[in-house]
Amino acid sequence: MNAQVSPAARRDVLRLPLLGRALKWRWGRLLLQVPLLALALLLVYDGFTGSALAAQNLATVLPWVHYRGVIVLALLLAGNLFCMGCPFTLPRTLAKRLSSRGPRFPRLLRNKWLALANLLLLFFVYEWLDLWASPLLTAWLIVTYFVAAFALEALFSESPFCKYVCPLGTFNFVYSALSPLQITTRSHDVCRTCVGKECLNGSYSAAPLIVIDQIGGDGQPTATHTNGPRGTLGCGTQLFVPQIKSNMDCIFCLDCVRACPHDNVALAGRAPGAELTRADALPKRWDMTLLLVALAFLGVVNAFGMVPPVYDLLQSIGQPLVALGWNAAAAEALGLLLVLLGGGVALPALLTLAAASLSRALGQNALALRETAAAFAPAFVPVGLGIWAAHYSFHFLVGFWTVIPVFQKFLADHGATITPDWSWGGVTDMALVGLVQGAALLAGFAASGYLAQRTAMRLYRRRAPLAMLPWLALILLLALAALWIFSLPMEMRGNVLFG
Repeated sequence: MNAQVSPAARRDVLRLPLLGRALKWRWGRLLLQVPLLALALLLVYDGFTGSALAAQNLATVLPWVHYRGVIVLALLLAGNLFCMGCPFTLPRTLAKRLSSRGPRFPRLLRNKWLALANLLLLFFVYEWLDLWASPLLTAWLIVTYFVAAFALEALFSESPFCKYVCPLGTFNFVYSALSPLQITTRSHDVCRTCVGKECLNGSYSAAPLIVIDQIGGDGQPTATHTNGPRGTLGCGTQLFVPQIKSNMDCIFCLDCVRACPHDNVALAGRAPGAELTRADALPKRWDMTLLLVALAFLGVVNAFGMVPPVYDLLQSIGQPLVALGWNAAAAEALGLLLVLLGGGVALPALLTLAAASLSRALGQNALALRETAAAFAPAFVPVGLGIWAAHYSFHFLVGFWTVIPVFQKFLADHGATITPDWSWGGVTDMALVGLVQGAALLAGFAASGYLAQRTAMRLYRRRAPLAMLPWLALILLLALAALWIFSLPMEMRGNVLFG
């Protein structure tokens, strides 16, 4: 076809000589999945059989010290690479064969409420059970991920685990908005005339199926293609490529690329965060709005759980309960839950409603409260990632080389003649770590302020400076709260031998 190629598709990564060919290859995703699967199995094995000390076990050091720092860098540099190589969905093809095209996920759950609840549950369990200090529990968490992913893939026709359930994927979906890559079409004209819509429906067919693309003047087919048993599954998260406007729900599996019979899907370069400036990029729903805002607040709450003031707060909550006869562990669990729900859900929800109401009043705009909140919610993505990056960079930098002696110990425990060198650590200059954290916070705040200003200009025109004030104040409050927390001594979780 001689359709005109869009400007974005001219920056298509899939057209690069070696990398593009590897990504488009039928087994291209396995290049990332197999190593990560082997690593996940190694973590499970060491978690079940290795040292019970967190700082001496791969199951705790790699996920809680290194993975979180690497994922932020990956999101900024290339996008949702973890979901692309996710080992939990490696058996997806087998699960889909077992599902026999089962039903869709229940309509009531096709939103982000369940994903947000699972994020809260993960953060709660992480603190309550001290996952960072327990190789065994971390190993069980990994096993749970494998079982849940396979079971949901086998039961339902779409991929509800990735789209509606997985907390790690939800985090990646939100912050991949700042990545420089996005799935798009090379030409919308080709998609308009496409018969099979294989990017969505897949090119798999149990028996060979001839699809007619064009019919000539004599009524005979002039262009066809064949789907068959070697075909590719369609988009698991039900995204139709011509309608993709953001990275939300896109796991970068590239099944759409491999399924398209017209080679019309591109993994195109773009300005980082471009989707956050588009009014129509994300659905204007309360679940999406709260997810974007609450995830930024949860970054502050999660970091707050690792500094001294949190213990005073938990004690003030727990002591009256213990005096009433509560078990100390139950009182602590309730205290953690209240802090998490209060700071990570109730506070952002109330402040978002207040900011939206003030913005409407100051801007004198008749836009509905839900639409006002949804319009400004994307502005919280940069500051949110800045907060998470500042937090994770602390653990990542301070424990940068800790994996070396831990891996040495693993080899020594399994017969290798090697002595772990526990002198390996990480960055010891806390001023440098603080500089990195400050830079992440400043960059996030500046980008969020810019987005809030652009949104206000789009909605309120001449009254934009007034209308944006509530949102700018809220973003500044978040950044200052994070700055205060990061100025306090933080626990060196998972790498206490190397501090």
